[in-house]
Parts: sequence; C-alpha cells; structure tokens
Amino acid sequence: MYGIILIAVMVATGGAIAFIGDKLGTKIGKKRLSIFGLRPRHTSMVITVLTGILITAFSISAMAVVSKDVRTALFGMEELNAQMTSTKRALDETTANLAQMQEEFEHADAELNNAHSEISRLKTEQDELTAESERLKAGNERLELENSSLTAKNENLASANENLAANNKKLDAQNKNLADTNKNLTNANEKLSKANSKLESDNKKLSEFNVTLTSDNEKLTQSNAELEQHAQNLRRGLIAIREGDIAFRAGEILATSVIRGSREVEEIAFDLNVLADTASRNIAERFGSGVDTSVWIYQPEFQEAVENIAASNKDMVVRITAAGNLVRGEPIRTSLSIYPNNEVYRAGEFVFAEEYEVASEDDADSIVQKFLAEINRIAVAKGVLPDPITGSVGVMEGSQLYELIDELENTRGKIKLTAYAREDTRSIGPIRLNIRLEWEAKI
Repeated sequence: MYGIILIAVMVATGGAIAFIGDKLGTKIGKKRLSIFGLRPRHTSMVITVLTGILITAFSISAMAVVSKDVRTALFGMEELNAQMTSTKRALDETTANLAQMQEEFEHADAELNNAHSEISRLKTEQDELTAESERLKAGNERLELENSSLTAKNENLASANENLAANNKKLDAQNKNLADTNKNLTNANEKLSKANSKLESDNKKLSEFNVTLTSDNEKLTQSNAELEQHAQNLRRGLIAIREGDIAFRAGEILATSVIRGSREVEEIAFDLNVLADTASRNIAERFGSGVDTSVWIYQPEFQEAVENIAASNKDMVVRITAAGNLVRGEPIRTSLSIYPNNEVYRAGEFVFAEEYEVASEDDADSIVQKFLAEINRIAVAKGVLPDPITGSVGVMEGSQLYELIDELENTRGKIKLTAYAREDTRSIGPIRLNIRLEWEAKI
C-alpha cells in the first residue's frame, strides 16, 4: 500500500511540474522571450528541458525524503551489497552448522537408541540380579538358622565343659581318698601276708582232701552237662511254643506310601485300601503261599486316618506297621501312622559338618560311623522319618563309602567331613548323601 501511494504522489508531482513547464514554455514562446541571448524557440526548448530535469530531480528528492529504501538504494547500495555478502556468508555458515547439527542429531539419536538398548539390557541384568539377591537372601536366612543351631550347640558344650571341670575337682578329691585307702590297704596286706603263711600250711592239708573231692566233682560235672543239655532243649521248645514262626517284628513297616490330602474321604479310603493290599502282598512274600495274609486294621483308627488326611492341605506319609510280632497262622494285626510329607532338604543343601583327628589307619571306620550316626540324629530331628526297627534314615552308596574310608586311611591330622543332600528329600526319606573331605593333611 505504501508503494502505491508513493507512485501516485510521484505521478501527480511529475504531471504538475510538466503542466507548469508546458504553460511556462508556452507563455515564454508567446511573448517571444529570450534568455542567454538565445532565440525564443531555443529558449522554449531550454525551459522544457529544465522542466524535465526539475521533474526528475524533484521526483528523486521526494522519493528519497519519503522512503528510506530509496535513500538506501541511491546512497547505500555498496553497503547493502556488503551486508548481503556478509549475510550470505553467515547464511552459508549457518547452513553448514545446521548440517553439522543435523549429523550430530542423527549421531545423538543413534546413541540414544543404543542407550535404550543398554537400558533394556541393564534392566534384564537388574532383574536377574534381583532374583539372585532373593536366592542369596533365602540362603542367608538358612545359614542364620544353622548358625543359631550351632550357637545353641556351643552353649551346650560350654555347659558340658563346666560340668566336666566340676567332675574333675570331685575326681581329685576321690583320688586323694583312694591314696589314703591304698596306704591302709598296704598295712592290711602286710597283715594278710602273715596270715597267708599260716593258710599255706592249712592249704596243704586241704589239697590232700581236694584230691578226693576232685574225683567226686568229675562225676557231678558229667551229670550237670547232661542236665544242661536237657534244659537247653526244653528252653528251645518253650520259645518255639511261645513265639512261633515270627515273620515281622512289632513296629516293623509292612507298607509305606504318600497320600495326597485335601480330597474326598472316599478317594482317600480307596488309597488306604490299596496300601493295605500292598502290605498283604509283602506279608505273602515273607510267609509264602497257602497262608491267609489279609491285613486287619482297627476301623476307628482307619476312619480317623482318613479324616485327618482329608482335612490336611499337605501330602501325608502313611505307614502300616506290625502291631506285634507277626507269627505264621495268627491274625495279622497292624497299626496306621500318618506324618506330613514336608520338604526337609533340597538337592545340594548342607546337612552336617564335623572336624576329626585321624591318628592312624584304624580311625577311618570309627570316624565314618560317628559322622553317619550324627547325620542320622540331625536328619531325624529335622523331620526325616526313621525306620522303626533300625532307626536309620540315610542311604549312601557302597562305592562312595569305600572311597571315603580309603581316603581317610591315607590321611593324617585334622580333617573336616561335610555332608550335602544329593537330591530333594521329604519326610518319607530316605536322605541320600554326598560326603566330601573338605580339607586334609595327607602323609
């Protein structure tokens, strides 16, 4: 809009000046005026030229006064060109910087993607480390329980040592009393020696009398031997009459099984009847054919076992044991025992460790027996069910046992035996072991 107004003003101004110049030239031509000694016609032409010059000068001046851009175009073109060159150079630098920044942006974007990938990987590792931390936490809790158990044992040992110290004091007092008693016995022995001398003479007389008695005793000894043989025969007969042919001892396991709890009583009763059939087959194998091997279970006891298993949310170990010595031909009376089948040890879990001193080759067997007996005691205390007859809960391969004993026979000094569970062990057992010689001092 500004440009249109400027053009309109210039056109109007030029037209006005041209009109004035024309009128002035006409007037001068009519009056035949002359300037600078020129002819009137030439004077009119000069006036017309001057008018055109004035139009141009006035137009340019008016535009310069009105428009800053015109002033810049007329008087600041070189500066404008310089500014344009500088601006173009800055634009080129800016474009180059923009391209560089674009490259850096793409590089940063690639690094950001790599960072996202790294974050994902680190998150995965963090999850794995969290799981490992939970496992280690559970292991630490088990170790704390074992440390508490060991602390209790140490306290018991300290108490036992105090009792031993008190007993030693009592023994010292008893030894002093024995020394006094020995002194008194020495005096008494001197008196007895004198009496023995007298008795020797009496014994000589008695020896002669004993010769006579010896012959009589020989006859009595022969008679006693015959009577003893007869008594033994009678005892064997009484035992056979009283005990009969015993196939299972009282408390011996006839059949064992794990029955799942929290089910209908009919299903549990069916499983118990299947277990009773298994016990019957085991008895038949022991007695042989031709004998009634039906298992008799007291029904209230049977019903109570069914209800207890149905009410339990755990698997239960059920044992059918002999209520008394089972003799061929007698009714087969049994008892039911139920226990929760809890998880006692996991595969690879620490069971027991103990240090021993190996002084000779003969110590190997006794050390292994003590170690296994202690494991048996600990496993029973933790919940593994022992055999009612043998009391054993563990199973160890013969080859491993022989290798351990052989290794101990070739070892001297302090050693440490450590036992671990070979596989997951529940209350029903047995516990299978891996035993290691943790450190040794071999000769």
